Amino acid sequence: MTVLLIALGGALGSVGRYLISTLVLRLTTPYAPYGTFTVNIVGCAVFGVLAGLAQQRLPLSNDARAFLLVGILGGFTTFSTFAFDSVSLMRDGQWTLALANMLGQVVVGVVALWAGFRLSA
Repeated sequence: MTVLLIALGGALGSVGRYLISTLVLRLTTPYAPYGTFTVNIVGCAVFGVLAGLAQQRLPLSNDARAFLLVGILGGFTTFSTFAFDSVSLMRDGQWTLALANMLGQVVVGVVALWAGFRLSA
């Protein structure tokens, strides 16, 4: 049952990732990975809120954790795409943008997760 919940959550998260990334790319430029950046930051913040709630106020069952954290958020966040986008920028000679992308996503992602966790306390 847990694997089915993860699969269902992963499908939902992947569709959400696609929709948000596509929207952000339509609103910005295709020459920088703003869609991936947005999805990773939102995913980190939501993970922080859910993890904080689960620890502080709203205990989640193992199945709920599997569905939400592993399934939906695992399908939604795009760290492998982040790595691919960064390497693509480097291969295109856009070293400054690649470095800004890598540092920005890591630093802002950690801050977003921390903020989400604090918001749930």
